[in-house]
Order: sequence, then C-alpha cells, then structure tokens
Amino acid sequence: MSHLLLEAKGISKAFPGVKALKQVNLQIEAGEIHGLIGENGAGKSTIIKILAGVYTPDEGSVWFMGEDCNNEGIEQSLSRGISVIYQELCLVPHMTVYENIILGFEPCSHGFYAKTEARNRAARVLEELELDLPLDTQVGRVEIAVQQMVEIAKAFSRNAKLIIMDEPTSSLTNKEVEKLYCIMRKLKDKGVSILFVSHKLEEVSYICDRVTVFRDGQSIVTRRITNMTRDQMVYAMVGREITNYYTVTHTPGTEVVLQVRDLSKRGYVNHVDFHLCKGEVLGFTGLIGAGRTETAQLLFGLNTPDSGEILLHGKPVRFRGPHEAVEAGVALVPENRKEQGIFPLMGVSFNMTIVVLREFMKRLRVNKGKEEKIIQDYMKALRVKASSPSQHISNLSGGNQQKVIFGRWLATKPDVLILDEPTRGVDISAKTEIYGIIDELAKSGVSIIMISSELPEIINISDRIVVMSRGAVVATLDSKEDFSQETIMNYCVGGPAEDER
Repeated sequence: MSHLLLEAKGISKAFPGVKALKQVNLQIEAGEIHGLIGENGAGKSTIIKILAGVYTPDEGSVWFMGEDCNNEGIEQSLSRGISVIYQELCLVPHMTVYENIILGFEPCSHGFYAKTEARNRAARVLEELELDLPLDTQVGRVEIAVQQMVEIAKAFSRNAKLIIMDEPTSSLTNKEVEKLYCIMRKLKDKGVSILFVSHKLEEVSYICDRVTVFRDGQSIVTRRITNMTRDQMVYAMVGREITNYYTVTHTPGTEVVLQVRDLSKRGYVNHVDFHLCKGEVLGFTGLIGAGRTETAQLLFGLNTPDSGEILLHGKPVRFRGPHEAVEAGVALVPENRKEQGIFPLMGVSFNMTIVVLREFMKRLRVNKGKEEKIIQDYMKALRVKASSPSQHISNLSGGNQQKVIFGRWLATKPDVLILDEPTRGVDISAKTEIYGIIDELAKSGVSIIMISSELPEIINISDRIVVMSRGAVVATLDSKEDFSQETIMNYCVGGPAEDER
C-alpha cells in the first residue's frame, strides 16, 4: 500500500477581489511523481506557496508525514523537507555551482566558513545524483539546463522529501528535458516525491504517476495517469471540450514585405537569408541557442548586424534602436514576458499604451478619451480578463499578461509582427485564443514571424518554416507536405558544419 506523504485538506485562500482557492484537496504519496495541471489562474501557484510556507491558508490544513504543519513559514517547510524550484530559478549568479548547492547550509569550522568541506559536500550530492556539473564555475555563466540541475541538487542537499517543480521544462531543449526526466526518476527511486506543475500535457502523461486538475481555484479530479487521456485532462481543466486547438483560415499573399540577405552578427547569427510575405505566418524554429531570438533582435534594432541587408517594402533599413523599428512598422513581442515585457507594478492600461503615448498626449496633457478607447478596443478584441484597466498586470494570469503585450504592439499598427515564444507559460485555453489572434492578424494583412520551440505549434500555425541551427538557416520548408517533427528535428540537430562566426 502507498504511504501518504502530504495531504492538503479543504484549503481556501482569498486575496483582495479574488478567491484564489476554494476548499482545495491535494494528496501526494511518498516516492511518486504527481502532476498538477490547470489553466493560468486556476490556483496552482497559490497552493505551491502555501505548501512552501510563503502563504498561510484562510481555511483548511496541511499535513506532512502525519504532522500538522499549518501556519508554518518558509524555514519550517524547508526543515520538514519541502523544497520548491520556481520557474524563475532562485540562484545567485555570481556565486559558484557548489556555493549555490549548499547556500544557506554552509559548513563552519571554529566559527569560520569551511570552503573545502562546502565543496566536498556539494560534490557528494552530485555524485549521489550522478550529475556532472562544473563545481567551480559561476552559476551565471552556465546554461539554463545546468542551472535547473543546480536547483535540484540544492533541494536534495537539504534532505528534501518533496520537491515541487514549477514549469521546469519551459526553457529546456528536448535533450535537456530527457535529462531532467532521468534525474526525476532517480529522485523517485530514492524515495523523494515530486509535484510536477506543467502546461505541457504530453509531459505530464509521460513522467507522472498520478495527476490532479485544478479549475477556477478548485480541485476537480485526481486520477492515475494511466486512467486519464489528454482530452479528459483538457475537459477537466477548462470545463468544456476544445475540438480545434489551431485556427488557420488566412491565406498568405505573394507580396514580399521583408527581405533579409546575408545577415550576420559575430558569435550569434551567421549569413541568414529569408523573406516574409504579406499576411504570412513564417515559423522560426530550432534548438535553444540556434540564433532565432538573436535574429529577431537584429530585425527590431535591439542589436546591430556586422553585415548583411534588411529590406522593408523593398527599401534597405538599418534601425539604430527599437523606436526606429516601431516607426517603420516592425513590432516585437519578446520571449521573456516577465523580464522584457511587462511593467509588473503598473496597471493594464499603462502596459498596453506605453509605446503609443504620443497618440493621445499633447503638450504634456493626456487625451483620456482617446487613451481609454485604445485600451477598451484592444481589451475587447483580445478578450483580456481583468477586473479593470487599472488592475496591476502582475495580478493577471500568464495568458492575459501575454494578451496585454499583444495589445501594446498591435496599437502601433505594425506591418511586421515578431512573436518570440508567444505561448510560453500559457495554458491550453489561452493558447487556443492566441492562435486565433495570430490567424486574424494574418488575415488582416499583418506579416508575422513566429518563433517557437513547440513543434506542433510551428507545424500547425505556419505557412512556411525556417529552421535554424548554430546561428544559420539550415532549411526553409515551403510546403506543408514537408512539415513533420522528424524532418524539422533532423535539420535542428544536423545543422551546418561549425565555422567561424
């Protein structure tokens, strides 16, 4: 019989104007990988923070290893063996890998920091997990996949009995995800339980033993993963069937809006060539580090190319900054919404209109009527769910934050819209809405470059696909008959021969 490690019973939590959790129940068994899924705003983050001791529930109780641990703080949760690996990793970039692993539990000898023992302790943790990490390298200098492993090693070093992983694969390549799965299984074999929070249902089906579904702050169902299909998960999450995830009703034109020739930036982009037609969705894919985002930054004036040519409507352009790109009709929805997109302490209205202030300002006076019309038009068109335009954007779900960023750049009325990972960290219902928005924009004549690591997304939404590897374009797939995950992945991992950049 299974042994119950954690039980949250009748948990409720309210914030001003929001009932985040309503009588939620969650049970996690010892030595299991337990999936937690739900739309943005379903209450997943709130229950994570309650289990971690960040929040105190208004009602209900949390039992861990048979003991009541209600109203305990972060330190007490850590000492009991509950560790959280958040989507935004909590590491100190200027400290080494081994220093981060033992952070907060540093060994001392005669009142002084014992550096050798600290390093040895970290090395023993990595050896037990069969991880080969650069102990003496600063964490800020290693790739995100290595940082993820450092977080896991840090949790394991604290004798964690339950590790909560919040969207751990959102920035990892397929190969790195497989490595993460391997580590998760090793932890499970050692008796460690994992609460795996993800929007990627195929991952939940693959790695988890059981899954719990949250919807609108309530726990809807818990089942063994073998007894729940993907469609059943979706239905439990959204309360209805979603029969068409991808919307494609537009027809791309033949007029070339953007032409890129031999574009290069040493160390990042190598002799990139492609064109974009009016009303076309041009997919860009490749492994992390392939040069997709760097190409987008060159197109938007965030960086300056060393060589090559960019032609917009047949005329050469070289933007000295994003302001010139915007004036020319180019917009960019960035990859990292939280760091590069939103102003978290400002309202929806500010976040949506910040780049078009000149349209409703004259001599330092704001035309409130014009401003409100822009806000209301785009909130309605994009179906942004917010209590009011003044609500802090940080209090919105990830999908609604992303739609606000869409609205910001649509307000500039772009000819070319670059979307860098537009559905990252967004639930399945919001994804479906975003796909519909992309289709409507293309139908209206906006030319779209969509960068994505999710191959089903790229294959189903794109009219043509550009595959990048090691900073170069290795293939352009012009026919949907050539669109397949196997074909694209072969190009991604093959790529050009390594050459000087």
